[in-house]
Amino acid sequence: MNSADAGSIPKSIEPGSRIGVFGGGQLGRMFARVAQRLGYHVTVFSPEVGGPAHQVVSESIYANYDDLDAVGRFAKSVDVITLEFENIQLQAVEEAMRWCPVRPGAHVLSMAQHRIREKTLLSELGFPVTPFRRVNEHSDLEGLETITGWPCILKTAAFGYDGKGQRKVANESEARLFLDEVRCEVVAEKIVDFSCEVSALVARNPSGEVVVFPLFFNRHANHILDLTLCPVPSEFQSITKQAESMAFEVAQSLQLEGLLCIEFFVDQDHRLMINEVAPRPHNSGHLTIEGCQTCQFEQQLRAICNLPLGSVGLLHPQMGMANLLGDVWQRGIPNFKLAMEDPSAALHLYGKDHAKPGRKMGHVTIWGDSAHAVEKSLRDLRSNLSGTAR
Repeated sequence: MNSADAGSIPKSIEPGSRIGVFGGGQLGRMFARVAQRLGYHVTVFSPEVGGPAHQVVSESIYANYDDLDAVGRFAKSVDVITLEFENIQLQAVEEAMRWCPVRPGAHVLSMAQHRIREKTLLSELGFPVTPFRRVNEHSDLEGLETITGWPCILKTAAFGYDGKGQRKVANESEARLFLDEVRCEVVAEKIVDFSCEVSALVARNPSGEVVVFPLFFNRHANHILDLTLCPVPSEFQSITKQAESMAFEVAQSLQLEGLLCIEFFVDQDHRLMINEVAPRPHNSGHLTIEGCQTCQFEQQLRAICNLPLGSVGLLHPQMGMANLLGDVWQRGIPNFKLAMEDPSAALHLYGKDHAKPGRKMGHVTIWGDSAHAVEKSLRDLRSNLSGTAR
């Protein structure tokens, strides 16, 4: 689906230009590879020396995000800036926007990096979200049971991801302990009896063209994405059009410029509720590299450069992606030959030196004829990778 607003068309940023990326992780690495294929130059700005993205780009700037002088020099040296992750100080983005376009901009980032602002805005725009309440102090817990019930989930309002900064609490006493421990703004959310989680990836360029990827079906383990399937299994096909339509409307409502991932809870009655949004490429979208005519990273590039958005049709009947966490390395170097010998598999490693449990070190994509067969192949291959290479 796509749409274009009438009126003046913003300038396109053509191949040969220089693109800046805030953040030096694996998402920046995969984005840079695509940008280079299309003739762009990439500069990465982040504090971490030698991160995955820095290994593959022509220019790196190592500085803290609160170093506004460095941010300004960075912004003056590029034609457009995009985001590799959302936990970046807003003042850095606002400073960069003085000198060049930043896409998505500060208004989308401000919402996405603060759970209360995010849920409040989406709710005001008419989108379904999980029932919630802002909690700053003990007195805010009074009457909470009428909104979320007990038990509920408490989450720090900012700088949380992959399950960090959140806790399930059974009663007000446990909630008080969590507040005393984190000493920051918190959001309380109702625990949803959900049947699954799905995610919708949507791109919008400054000219107003919008494209939504096919819906992704996600499974988690220990609050970290474990694997993704696309298309979604047959029992959830009924929600596909609704989720993709909602993603389209969110992108339009926010006047998005770039790429946005929307995570949905699907309850037992197959009703959708937005859990959270991320204004960047998403882990669940990695299967688009082999699975779609235009992958999420190329779509991000096209969107921020105000180029025509690409087709997102699936190239195989069924796609699947499984994360490779540091756990896979615990018995030694994994037997990567197994993935390389499989003609229906693609291995992606992120160039990280130190493997530890829970750390995303890479992923593997598999394609096939059915969701069940692809999921089984993913799990079998990942299990067999563990151990000493031979």
